[in-house]
Amino acid sequence: MLQMKLCGDPILRTQCTPVEKIDDGLLHTLDTMVEMMREQSGVGLAAPQVGITQRFLVMMTPDDEKIFKMINPRILSHSEKTVVMEEGCLSVLGGDNLPVYANVTRPESVVVEWTDENGKQLSAEMSGVPARIVQHETDHLDGKLFIDYLSGARREMVMRKVRRHKK
Repeated sequence: MLQMKLCGDPILRTQCTPVEKIDDGLLHTLDTMVEMMREQSGVGLAAPQVGITQRFLVMMTPDDEKIFKMINPRILSHSEKTVVMEEGCLSVLGGDNLPVYANVTRPESVVVEWTDENGKQLSAEMSGVPARIVQHETDHLDGKLFIDYLSGARREMVMRKVRRHKK
């Protein structure tokens, strides 16, 4: 059974390894991650968040609820234009057991390539919220959290809320 890993767990800071083959175990894990993401009202979930150090993630576009199951995703390019948007994370919870949010600056659009659950190579240009989600989730695969983009003072404010969760 998969279990959410929370801020402070060293697995969230691990550089994930590529998936070598798509098998029934991986397909089952992807399906379970989609269920977990939906149950927690999230829009993305990366393998390290459930304790797996391989390069895969699931995400959902909020407008049409389209599900992406991305294996070995890579961001190939990003726009020079950036936007500031509020981000939260299912692994960064506050005292109320809900995600803590903060404004993060990221590229407005990205081109991403990945292998889908059927072994097909895909690529897409994503902008707006979907671009934000795929950047956030691929960061997880590199051991990076959204709080790493915050100033020291803002990160400390977020971490104070996280520490209240752990008590």
